[in-house]
Amino acid sequence: MVFKSKLSSLLAMVFAVAVFSVAASAQDAASSSSDSDDKSVKTERRGYGRHGGMGKGKHGARGGGYMRGLRGANLTDAQKEQLRVIHAANRPDQATMEEMRTLKEAKRGGTLTADQKEKFKALRQQTRANHEQVRLQVLAILTPEQRQQIELKQQEMKQRREERRNQRRENRGTTTDTPTDN
Repeated sequence: MVFKSKLSSLLAMVFAVAVFSVAASAQDAASSSSDSDDKSVKTERRGYGRHGGMGKGKHGARGGGYMRGLRGANLTDAQKEQLRVIHAANRPDQATMEEMRTLKEAKRGGTLTADQKEKFKALRQQTRANHEQVRLQVLAILTPEQRQQIELKQQEMKQRREERRNQRRENRGTTTDTPTDN
């Protein structure tokens, strides 16, 4: 008799779990379609990529840190098109990116030779020079007011970074100084 009651309880529990999982998956499917609509609206409104910068995915390869900083500059359509042209013209070729990727993997793995180290250093310098060239081209497109807005935003970001850094230092100091109850 006990076995029969345990079996019926188990079957009832399995049935309940199945019903709830079907209901939950139906809700997920309905909400995911509305979420994708919301995401497309957010992407259009905010600019490029998920966090405002050029991210992986349909907008291309990584890069475009300068695009994030231009968000509040109220760019005209002509300026936006010029930015796209500049970005497309200065995009590194696939072979260079692949070489950089393999060198990074070798560095992480600890198998980087002296020749590879020099090549990695040269590629990094080339990339930095390219980024600086792009930055100067972008600044040439902007009006003095837009440049001023960007500089102000950069100063605010620098101040926030410093505040967060100080907060982390304070948190580390207080957590290491307080005794733990074990």
